Formats: sequence, C-alpha cells, structure tokens
Amino acid sequence: MNRILITSALPFANGQVHIGQLAGCYLPADIYFKYQKLRKRDVIHICGADEHGVLISLKALREKTTPKEIVDRYYLDIKESLENFGIEYTNFSRTTRPLHYKTAQDFFLNLHKKGYLTPKTSEHLYCETCERWLPERFVEGICPYCDSPDARGDQCESCGRWLEPTMLKEPKCQMCGNAPIIRKTEHWCLRLDLLQPKLKKWIKAKKGWRENVTKFVDTWLREGLEPRPVTRDINWGVPVPLPDAKDKVIYVWFENLIGYISSTIEWNPEGWKDYWLNQNTELVHFIAKDNIVFHAIVWPSMLLAHGDFVMPTQIPANEFLNLEGRKLSTSRNRAVWLPEYLQEFEPDPLRYALTINAPEKGDVDFTWDDFLAKNNYELSDILGNFVNRTLLFITKHLDGKLPCPSAYTEEDKKLLEKIEHTRDSVSLTIERFEFKKSLKTIMALVKEGNRYFDHNKPWLKNERTDNIIYVCSTLIANLSILIQPFLPFTAKSIRDMLDVGTDYPFDWDSIGKFKLPKGMSIKKPKILFKKIEKSVIEIQKQKLVKATTSETTNEAEEIQKTQISFEDFEKSDIRVAEILSASKIKGAKKLLKLTISLGKETRQVIAGIAEGYSPEELVGKKVAALTNLEPRTIYGERSEAMLLAAVHNNKPILIIPDKDSAPGSSIS
Repeated sequence: MNRILITSALPFANGQVHIGQLAGCYLPADIYFKYQKLRKRDVIHICGADEHGVLISLKALREKTTPKEIVDRYYLDIKESLENFGIEYTNFSRTTRPLHYKTAQDFFLNLHKKGYLTPKTSEHLYCETCERWLPERFVEGICPYCDSPDARGDQCESCGRWLEPTMLKEPKCQMCGNAPIIRKTEHWCLRLDLLQPKLKKWIKAKKGWRENVTKFVDTWLREGLEPRPVTRDINWGVPVPLPDAKDKVIYVWFENLIGYISSTIEWNPEGWKDYWLNQNTELVHFIAKDNIVFHAIVWPSMLLAHGDFVMPTQIPANEFLNLEGRKLSTSRNRAVWLPEYLQEFEPDPLRYALTINAPEKGDVDFTWDDFLAKNNYELSDILGNFVNRTLLFITKHLDGKLPCPSAYTEEDKKLLEKIEHTRDSVSLTIERFEFKKSLKTIMALVKEGNRYFDHNKPWLKNERTDNIIYVCSTLIANLSILIQPFLPFTAKSIRDMLDVGTDYPFDWDSIGKFKLPKGMSIKKPKILFKKIEKSVIEIQKQKLVKATTSETTNEAEEIQKTQISFEDFEKSDIRVAEILSASKIKGAKKLLKLTISLGKETRQVIAGIAEGYSPEELVGKKVAALTNLEPRTIYGERSEAMLLAAVHNNKPILIIPDKDSAPGSSIS
C-alpha cells in the first residue's frame, strides 16, 4: 500500500471535547491509525485546533474577553484530553500559527489568480443594534428547507443543508435577539459552478464510499452548485491577502481545511511533500455527517482548483450520536464531556462502548445504563475474566511460569488457527472502516477462548492442563495485539502482566504466529476492568436530568412567548379536569406525573408543578387543562394534556374553576 495520510476534523477551540465528537471522527481515525501502524505502513495522522470562526468571536463577546484568550484556553484542554483518551496524532497544530496564515493565504492567492475566486457584491445581514455584520454563527432562524426553528446561518443540523444567513426565515441576532436588516457588501466567492464538471467526474470515479456521503453529494450536484462567499466581515481570522479587501478575513470553512496541509508542513517542513504532492497517497478524512458538505464538495473543489495536491481517497463520515434518547446540546450542557469523564472512569470502557455501538450507518443512542452493561458484562465478564482466570491459574498453580505443552489436540489447533482467521477478518473490516464489526469479531474470539477454558476444565489438573493453559496464554498474547487499535490501555496492561518487553514482535502480521516462550515467568495479574456500581452511573444520569429539565423549561418559555392569532386560539380545547392521582418522578425535581379525569376519559399529564404542590394535596382538585395539545414525551413519560398555571415568586399556581364544574366541562 502507498503512503496513508489520515485526518480527523479540526475541533473548534471554543469548548471541551464531548462523546459525540469522539464517536463521530476522533476515535475511528485513531483506530485506523493504530491499525495501519501495526501493519508497519507509512502512515501519519494529522489534526489541530480550529481557532477562527464566528463561534469563537461570539463566545468572546459573551464572556467579555478576547478570541485569543478563548483559543489559548481550549487548545491545551482539547489536546490533553484527546491524548489522555489514547488518541494519537503525528501532529496536532493550531490555525492561529503564522505558518497556517501563510499556507492559507498562498492557497487563496493561487485560486484567485486562476479565476476561481471572484468578487461579488451581495446582500448580507447587519444588526443595527450591535452595529456589526452578522456572519453565519451570529444569526439563527427558521430553515428554508425543513422549517427547523434552530437553523444556523451556515447550516441546518436537522436536514444538513448548507445555508447562507440571508436564506433564513425570521432571522435574529445571536447577541441582542433583534431582527437584522439587509445591507450590501463585497465578498470573494469560490466558483463552485465552474468547478462542478470536474467535481462530478471525480466523484463518479469513487467506489466503496459510504452511502450517506454519496447520496448527499449527488443531491447537491443534481441541484447545481453556485458560487459561495469565502470571505467575511469580521476581525478574527486569516486576513484576506488582497489590497482591496481591507478588514475582511477568509471564511473559516475555507481556511481551516487548509489546516490539514499547514499542520503536515509544521510536522515535517520537507517531508510533507511526500504526502500532499504525491498522487499515490491515500488521503482519508474522518468526519461526522455535518461536515460532509465541506469535505466532499467544498474541499475537493478547492483541491481541484489548486491542482497541485492529492485528492481525498475516502471520506468515512459517521452519523450522529444521541444521548439518552435526545440530541446532544452543548449550549445547554447536555453532553458527556471528555475531561469530566476521564476524572471518573478509565478510557478503554468508553472507547469500547462508542466503537461497539458506533453510528456508522445511522444515528445511535448512548445511554449510561448501556455503558454500565458494556463495562460490567462484556469487558469485565468476558475479556477481563478470560485474561484473569488464565493468568491467575498460572500464578496459583504453576508457580507463575508458563507451562510446556505436549502435542496439540485438534481442539487446541482449532482455537490457535482461529486467531489467524480472526486477524484476517478484522483486517478486512477495518480496511472497509467497519470498526463496529471488527470489534465484535474480536470479542467473538474471546468468547471462544472462555468456552475452550470451561469445556477443558484445567482445574482438574490432568495431562491436558499444560496444553489448555498454554493455548489460552497464547490467545491472550495475540489478543493484546488485536485489541491494540481499540483498547490500547488494556493491550498494554496485558503485555505488562505477561512481562514481555519490546523484544517481542508485536505487529499485525505476527498475530496467530506469535508464541510465548515456554517456562517464562509472568507478573501477578490484576483486574483489567473494575465493575462500576449502579450508584455511580445514577450520578451521571442526574447531571443529564438537570440539563434536560432546563432545556424543557426553556422550550416552554419560548412557546409562551410565541404570538398566535385569535383564530388559532379558538382552536384550543380547554376543559375542566379532576386530578385522580399524583406522584413524583424519580430524578425530576420540578415534574409530577398526574392522572386526570375529563369525564368520559382519563389521561396522563406530566406537569412542572412539583415546586408548588405536593402529590397528596393535588388529588381531588379540579383544574383547567388544554386537551387538544399534541402529546409529548417528557422525561420518558407520555403527557397527553397541559394544565394551565400562573407563576408567582417563581412557583406555579394552578388555574382552578371559580365554581364547582363537572370534569370535561368546556372552558371558553
């Protein structure tokens, strides 16, 4: 195989790394990198912090600090947490370094000289209140394609469309909340329309790409590409290197892609050319699906326009990771942050959980209960148990030394042969970026080892014992290589217990052929995976409960602020309801679960009134209920109506009929 250049999407230096990003690109890229290194291939993994863009400017304004202080703080946080999680990079750079500025500006000038970057006066959003232009992340509104109410000015996360701020319906400034006006300004545009024929031809030749990438690109090409502005009217970013572009910077999604090149140059000022200027290089971009438009359309178009650099070979884009049945929300702190996780748990259980349930073909859900099960019942009870029971037997019954086996039986040979077959199967699936399948294949081999151990009963201490223990030890040694890309800390722990140093050939091709010296001593085994108590997991779940409750409250407040017409109000079906039962919801301080009677029917209601009422005092009360509201799931429970309440001193006060009325009576 030729040289392999792996990249993972540059993380924005405006916050900590969370598990959605790990599952999306950083962990898959690391698995692939570690695997290729074990294959002894010429491979590098390039990344760095994306330190420009309006998100960072926006955060700095809100925190009343400077963008430089923001990125300096988060660069180290991101770099250290990824390293502590076992993510390896050949180079992890920053887009604020002078080398990147020069590389991005040279790239810009190359495309400008060739006529692929041309100026155009167009309409953009301007906030009169804040007295500033509103680039993409400074504005939110309704998506013109799917009507999602939370679309950003550059992209809608719901439908994945690439947007411009002026396309949004009902846009509002992120800083002051006011509606902006439209003004004209000049920007330089990437002529995607001119590049579409070349891009279409290049895409058509690609084979074996994931369906989510090819479908996305095909849709865009069918609709036709248009020129897109690649400059912005802000003061934080790489300055546009043109004399008539004063106070403009290069759009972050243009220059941060060039960060792959500048980071490689930083790593090796001469050797970088062997990768980027060699058309035989395998260029693999690991991303999540929200980056498909930039890596499969914009970036290849830029490279085609430039003409000197290698084109992407593969873009294995993962789908999204949800959290406990809902989308991650970093703005509402509804996420599992990597630095916080590493303070409580070991890295490998999360690496395992995110890989075995990877969002390779569709969105998946991470739950703390599943994480507990993966650690306690798969890693601990299967892999950890197999290693521990074998090595403990050696220390207790064989004086800590590996036995000398006699002639292998067919059963012994079958298990040893399966090691090499597993290696080949895992190789095939990793090369196809099917990491979930790869890890399941490895775990199937571990289960086979456990079955072999149980079936042959080495504790009987007969003529078969030496063979059984030696075969199991051989399997463990080979497993330490097989799991290296996925569970690097566990792999090292196994090799430490086996007391094997760097003299042993721990590489991919040796899997299945590797044999431990007979009679060698091993160290006292230790527990690979400690069982996690359910109470520990409950603490993690409670953190999400607080974020979810806050999110639900915020959503309710937004609903209350929305203006409706009188005709819409007339559609409301408000009726008298009698509360038949009330109970608390575990973990939800503000919510109560109620059963209400509407005369001819009963319904369940989840109401945020726990801070004003106890369950006991509610039973028998008659209240006003909106009954034709669309049912919602709140904190895992179905709510089929809404009780009307006022708020006084931050506590709810239920709206109660002035006179006794029968349940189900209409309120008008």
